[in-house]
Order: sequence, then structure tokens, then C-alpha cells
Amino acid sequence: MPTFVALLNWTDQGVRNYKDTPQRAEAFAAAAQKLGVKILNLYWTVGPYDLVAVVEASDDETATAALLQVGGMGNVRSTTLRAFGREEMDRIIAKTTG
Repeated sequence: MPTFVALLNWTDQGVRNYKDTPQRAEAFAAAAQKLGVKILNLYWTVGPYDLVAVVEASDDETATAALLQVGGMGNVRSTTLRAFGREEMDRIIAKTTG
């Protein structure tokens, strides 16, 4: 299943309600699961991003739907990266060689 890394930043609303972040994370995981998205890891971070989520989804559209849903709540903004595992990268490289 495709893997995605979401780099999340709190909005003004999200940082004002920082004490609720564990509950919001649980709500995000439950909503994502209903869409068929699995939260593999969620980290609260120090630096340019406030959270990092590693998720699996069946396709780009499903991952995007989950992240739009969480963004629509108004607490975070996301930058999402498609991540490739070792086996996927081996297949990609195989397509480039003759």
C-alpha cells in the first residue's frame, strides 16, 4: 500500500488549543480509518513542523481525502510527500535500466 509522509503545522486555532492535540490525533486516526487510511506513526516534533504523520492509503486520492478532512477542521495545514519503500524503489530503478 502506498505510504505518505504528512508534515503538519498548527494553525493559530490549533496552537491555541494545543492541550487538545492528543484527542485531535485520535479523532484524525478514527476518521482516516473510516476512509481506509492507516496512521502508521504520528510524532509531535520540534523544528519547522509541529507534527509528522506517516500514513498508508490505497491511493493518492484516498490519502488526499483524509488530509483534506483533517485540514478542514482548521487546526493544521499539511505538506504531503509520497514515500517509496525499498521494494518500490527497486521496481522504479528497474524501469530506468535496459
